[in-house]
Amino acid sequence: MKKLLISILFVLAGLFVVDRLGGMAMWWVCQHTHDVSGPKIKYLASDVYEDVVLMGTSRCNSHYVPSIISDTLGCSVYNGGIDGSDNIFSHYITLNFILSKHKPKVICLELMPSDFEKQPDPFSTISFFAPYFGKSEGADSVFRLAGKYWEYRISHLYRYNAKAISNIAGLAINRNEGGDHGYLPNPQPAQYPTSLDHGCPITKVDSLKLKYVQKFIDLCRKNNIKLVLVVSPMYVKVDKDYYDPLKAIAARNHVPFMDYHTEGLFLDHPDYFRDSNHLWDKGARLYSSIFASDLKRILNGEKGRWY
Repeated sequence: MKKLLISILFVLAGLFVVDRLGGMAMWWVCQHTHDVSGPKIKYLASDVYEDVVLMGTSRCNSHYVPSIISDTLGCSVYNGGIDGSDNIFSHYITLNFILSKHKPKVICLELMPSDFEKQPDPFSTISFFAPYFGKSEGADSVFRLAGKYWEYRISHLYRYNAKAISNIAGLAINRNEGGDHGYLPNPQPAQYPTSLDHGCPITKVDSLKLKYVQKFIDLCRKNNIKLVLVVSPMYVKVDKDYYDPLKAIAARNHVPFMDYHTEGLFLDHPDYFRDSNHLWDKGARLYSSIFASDLKRILNGEKGRWY
C-alpha cells in the first residue's frame, strides 16, 4: 500500500512539473506568435496606449481603418477587434485587460446579434483569453461564471488549449503583415454576395448577456471613458426593431447607438462586401470615413439621431 501511495505521489508530481513547464513554454509561444489574434490580445492586455480603442469580433477587426479614423479625429486609434471572440462575455474580458494597464478616452464597441441572443454555448470562445488568467479579477469573474475558473487555476497548460496549434503555427507564419494599428483588411472576393437575404428574427433574448452589456457600460462610466455602441454594415436586411434590446440599454444609459446596418448606401452595394457579414477593404475604407465623421460629431457634443 505504501509503495502504491508513493507511486501515485510520484505520478502526480510528474504531472505537476510537466504542466508547469508546459505552461511556461506555451506562455513563451503566446508572447512571440504572429497568429491573427494572439499578438492583438497580448497588445490589449499589456501595451495599448491609444486614445480611441475599437472593440468587437471579426467585423470590428475588418471594418474599421484606424489611420482614416485617426486623421479625422486628430488622435491615436487602435482596432482591438478579435476574430472569433463572438459576444459580450469576451468583450467584457478584453475591457478588463485594457483597464488593467490603460484608460482610453473613447471606446467604440461593435455589437452583433450574438451579443444579446440566446446561444447553445455562449462561453465557447472565452478560452481565447485563458493565457491571461489571473491578470484581472474582472476577467476572472467571467471564467467563474462559465465554470472554467478552477480548471484554469489548477492547470497552467490547459489555459492554452484553445489556440495552441494556431499560436505554434504563428511562430513560422506571420498573419499580421500589412496591418494598420490592428486593422487587417479583407481581400477583394472572387464573387460578391448575390442576394440580399432577410435576417432570421431573434426568438430568445439572453438576459445575462444584456446584464453584461450593462456591466460594460458601467465599467466605462466608472473609468470616465466615453462609450459608443456601433453596428456596422451587413448585407442582410433586418426589421427595424431587430436591435431594440441593445438600443433600449443604450437609451437608458444615454450612450450613443450608431446603427449602420440599415444604411441604404451599403445595402445597395454588394460590391463593398466580402460576404454577407463582412466588408472587404474597399467597403471598410468607405465605411471608416463615414463612421469617423459621425463619431467626431458625437465627441463634439452633437447628439442628432445617434441618441
